[in-house]
Amino acid sequence: MLEVKNLMVFFENAIALNDFSMTIDQGEIIGVIGSNSAGKTTLMNTISGLIIDMKIKEQRKGGERITIYGEILFQGENITDVQPFERVKKGLVLSRERHPIFAESDVAENLKIAGHQVKRSELAQRVEEVYAIFPALRPLKKRKAGFLSGGEQQMLAIGMALILKPALLLLDEPLLGLSPMMQTMLIEAITNLKQESGITIMITEQFARPVLPIIDRGYVMENGMLALAGTGEELMDNPEIKSAYFGI
Repeated sequence: MLEVKNLMVFFENAIALNDFSMTIDQGEIIGVIGSNSAGKTTLMNTISGLIIDMKIKEQRKGGERITIYGEILFQGENITDVQPFERVKKGLVLSRERHPIFAESDVAENLKIAGHQVKRSELAQRVEEVYAIFPALRPLKKRKAGFLSGGEQQMLAIGMALILKPALLLLDEPLLGLSPMMQTMLIEAITNLKQESGITIMITEQFARPVLPIIDRGYVMENGMLALAGTGEELMDNPEIKSAYFGI
């Protein structure tokens, strides 16, 4: 479904991604694990195309020069230079780290805003599907999003991405800042999402312990480079992963 080939991203002379390659097959949950500043968010921004917007904005204001090399293939098509909104139309949707929600609008309004390009006849059903995946949001549908807890806001952010019916859902650090209980709830929802809809999911996280049991395969990033790759079970049993991420 997705193939990343020898991806390199420079911010001025600083390298953020260094010859990074990976693949994602249909129906998989793929994890990309790495510490803070390992390059995970840059990888997500590059796959989703947001890096193109960032590059254009920096050029306009005479700011930081962003340079991108390598290829990104999505369902057999080279999308390296495709704009982010076009990638969304193709089914590649990103739920960003600390995804911006509309704090002054209620939960139901946020979901409708996310589906502004969806046919009205389909939108109500898609909203119901989000409530089925995240039942905790249903009784909160009239609550202003700014008054939700961190975990509830993250559920809403992912729900807003799901409204677009992605073929590949990119989740950038969805567990960041959540309590252990909320992390567990979110991991269960992600697992159910794959089982019930067959959606393909890519997760980046620095919290490896809750993610590794649910992924089919994983990649470990260090300083923008691929350090390790394997199945979730292989990575869990790897002594280097245990030492670096589990403290054992």
